[in-house]
Amino acid sequence: MTHTAGIDVGTGAVKAVIMEVDGDNEKVLSKLMLRIRQRDPMKLAEEAYHDALDAAGVKADDIGYVATTGEGESLGFHTGHFYSMTTHARGAIHLDPTARAALDCGALHGRAIKTDERGKVLTYKMTSQCASGSGQFLENIARYLGIAQDEIGTLSNAADDPEKVSSICAVLAETDVINMVSRGITSQNILKGIHQSMASRLAKLLKSIGVTDGVIMMTGGLALDDGLYQTLIEEMANEKVPAEVRSHPDSPYAGAMGAAIWGAFRHGKLAQLGQLAQAS
Repeated sequence: MTHTAGIDVGTGAVKAVIMEVDGDNEKVLSKLMLRIRQRDPMKLAEEAYHDALDAAGVKADDIGYVATTGEGESLGFHTGHFYSMTTHARGAIHLDPTARAALDCGALHGRAIKTDERGKVLTYKMTSQCASGSGQFLENIARYLGIAQDEIGTLSNAADDPEKVSSICAVLAETDVINMVSRGITSQNILKGIHQSMASRLAKLLKSIGVTDGVIMMTGGLALDDGLYQTLIEEMANEKVPAEVRSHPDSPYAGAMGAAIWGAFRHGKLAQLGQLAQAS
């Protein structure tokens, strides 16, 4: 049995988890998320780690491996770092063992990842960072409309005549939204239209890497946006792709969980080779 930590330093938030891994048994002991909001991500990552340790009732000396992902490679106390596509893929399998694809919906981009049953990445593709299909773009639009983040999904699902955003560029798309407001388009229809644009791009990403059936697990912060989730289901049906899109209450922690699980795997390999001292 190994206690490991996974720390995912993203663009919008830092996620930390403490896990207990014993072979195929993977148990989350604690999880914590801190929004960055113009604060130092590395300091927040350290704060999140220690708060997660306290919540789990585990001491730092009991952690066999501290694994980072995202932008956490420069974190001073980490044992090792894993690429985010591998951690999201493995985290998706932890959340739903039947998943064979992860759809990482983050602050800067969307990323479709095809995996095998072990969470090994087979292929992937991502949107451009300047695209309007990102969490940061949606957050900016919500702020402009005077809408709280947790209201976006409900309002989008209440739309009756959505106005689709046509521009891929986030800057031009924001101009489109300003014009919609001036034309009296409701917030519900604006948000639904944005979700339709985002879901259309995400569905095309999935198709481009050959995800045509099976279970797709949404990961990242936007996985809990019910408006995007419902619209993605609709878009996959429109594209005639018989894949099942799922989300999970812990989807935002998938990257951190995947890092912790890969950390346990690497810890075991190092133990076999007698190299744990060099890794610590």
